[in-house]
Amino acid sequence: MKPVKSNVPRHIGIILDGNRRFAKRLMMKPWKGHEFGAEKIEKLMNWAEELKIKEMTLYAFSIENFDRPKEEFNMLMRIFKESFDKVLNRIDEINKKGLRIRFIGRIEMFPEKVYSRMKKIMELTKNNKKYFINFAMAYGGRAEIIDATKKIANEIKKGKLKPEQINEELFGRNLYLNSDPDLIIRTSGEQRISGFLLWQGSYAEFYFIKKLWPEFEKEDLVKAINDYSRRDRRFGKN
Repeated sequence: MKPVKSNVPRHIGIILDGNRRFAKRLMMKPWKGHEFGAEKIEKLMNWAEELKIKEMTLYAFSIENFDRPKEEFNMLMRIFKESFDKVLNRIDEINKKGLRIRFIGRIEMFPEKVYSRMKKIMELTKNNKKYFINFAMAYGGRAEIIDATKKIANEIKKGKLKPEQINEELFGRNLYLNSDPDLIIRTSGEQRISGFLLWQGSYAEFYFIKKLWPEFEKEDLVKAINDYSRRDRRFGKN
């Protein structure tokens, strides 16, 4: 495996795509692919620490995913619950590493057994500032922009804000996540962003890989970072 170059992105977003196709390839039930995918996230967290990536945002569950078949949805909720329980069992170790875990999206849509664990994890890690991992759950980029607009409109209605005070900085503070990714990776060969971080990712570099998410390895992450390091980021400038 090639060593990572010095220009490591501060913030990497990943669209975790291909779990169901991975399971289908192995002739397994769809949720088995999600189990493999969850195991890969555990490894990813270790790789991020090794490579000194300050922040990661993972697109794990969209609003549209709530329309999955009932049996698959219930199994997904079980996987989430069990994964969050593992995190809670390791909370002392996580806090020692200085890792803050956040869940961004309309997370109140989840069943209470999942939602309550999300809130507990966020509360127990909220003071950590060394590393950040954000899970986009019940997430949609358009929904995020709509929700931010509603928050701002409500402040105007209360007389706490004037329309002329609205700017990019204020709008960003009202999003689920006020942090812009430098690099966005999508697995599975699809070359679209599916509404992921529409506002925050406006100047992100993109990297698409054909491997399905459960097949993603540390060497793939290093390749993506090395590809990023060779690019000239101009932010709209010639």
